[in-house]
Amino acid sequence: MHCPFCRHTDSRVIDSRTTDDGTAIRRRRQCPECGRRFTTLESASLSVVKRSGASEPFSRGKVLVGVRKACQGRPVTEDDLAVLAQRVEETIRQQGTAEVEAHEVGLAVLEPLRELDEVAYLRFASVYQAFSTLEDFESAITLLRAERDATGQEPTKASRGTD
Repeated sequence: MHCPFCRHTDSRVIDSRTTDDGTAIRRRRQCPECGRRFTTLESASLSVVKRSGASEPFSRGKVLVGVRKACQGRPVTEDDLAVLAQRVEETIRQQGTAEVEAHEVGLAVLEPLRELDEVAYLRFASVYQAFSTLEDFESAITLLRAERDATGQEPTKASRGTD
């Protein structure tokens, strides 16, 4: 690590702490040459490989854009969406690989979105899974009902449209 002040090629770590969400490490460093202190932030990179083969850094913002469209007009808050995006990133990072297929990101969105709002889930799934007929929607709805009945759950708050 080069010192940002004198460009010396070495530095000494004085303190290390994880960030609030645990995805990065904040290190306080000191340059042995000039004695000045500086902070670095280290995080593991996560890349998404698109269908075209191009690779780009994972972005919670892109997850939010896609999910926000599915939640348009639904009683879902920005905080709910932020938590969902964080859950998606955690799920992807738990796979333990530096690169994931874009398809895997979409799969990671489905479950937390279903828990958040069933209608938004159907909207997202219909695009993501390329529903082309009414039967595709019917089978997805039947599956949702069967899962809900099997677990004895009530419909999600957002799906009932109540607060």
